[in-house]
Amino acid sequence: MYTYTVNQWMLFFFIYCFLGWVFESTYVSICERRLVNRGFMRGPFLPLYGSGAILMLFVSIPVQDHIALMFLAGSLAATALEYVTGVCMEALFKVRYWDYSHKRFQYKGYICLSSSLAWGGLTVLLVKVIHKPVERAVESLHEGAAGILVHVLTVAVAADFALSFKAALDLRDVLVRMSAMKEELEGIQQKAEQLLAGAQEDIRRQVEERLAQQRQLLDSQREAGRQRRQELEHRLDAILAGLGAHREQLGQPHPELDELRLRLRANRDRRRDLGEQLGSHVRAMLKSSPTASSREFRDALGELKERLEERRKQGK
Repeated sequence: MYTYTVNQWMLFFFIYCFLGWVFESTYVSICERRLVNRGFMRGPFLPLYGSGAILMLFVSIPVQDHIALMFLAGSLAATALEYVTGVCMEALFKVRYWDYSHKRFQYKGYICLSSSLAWGGLTVLLVKVIHKPVERAVESLHEGAAGILVHVLTVAVAADFALSFKAALDLRDVLVRMSAMKEELEGIQQKAEQLLAGAQEDIRRQVEERLAQQRQLLDSQREAGRQRRQELEHRLDAILAGLGAHREQLGQPHPELDELRLRLRANRDRRRDLGEQLGSHVRAMLKSSPTASSREFRDALGELKERLEERRKQGK
């Protein structure tokens, strides 16, 4: 069983990469209620499924006559592959392209019981049902034609993978830069709060002085009657509102605060421009992974997803 040539194994890999993409894209599109080109790559290939299928075929060789053992072997092997792939991708790209943290009986979000059971079921389905017609189709190809097809697919998939790999690195760099800007923003906020805390004492003192002046004016013109006092009270309310809304009315300018305002505006502009300048391949990667998450850059990734969703709704 499974005495195939190298070209045949490669064709199996590409076929199951494609079938895995069809399955994942269909499932996620139904869940998201919109078409989703699922996967790490731009084209219709999911290498995890292709690698998983080849692994399932290999581990099923010793136990091909025992359904339960086949189920168990496929489940364990595919789960191990999924875990190693998830850990390596997150370590390299700082993003999880799938996350089972919300599921029961999961481990660190990389694997979960329901997924492992599904892998086991797919192993049995693959060996007993799916692989037989695929095997016949591949074996019917002339070795020369199979070799040409393998070379064409290898070049196409390798090019797609290289572009996707670069896009994932670009996304990682964007997240790093956005997180650095967020830290800068927090520093600006902390400095502004310190300046404001110091300025509030000035505001309190000057408001009290103005209140005292207005009280003296009210006392001196008490005989003017109720209408005059109401007018003065309205004027006092306007002064207090002005002091709260326009700090420059306190007299002296505050160059430090003005500098912080400029830094804040520049920071926001850079964050907005960084999100707008994402390459199409990076945007496609985020769209194809709606459940992607990042422990290290959670806020930055969430902001990028929100912007992409806004662009999608606006038809951009």
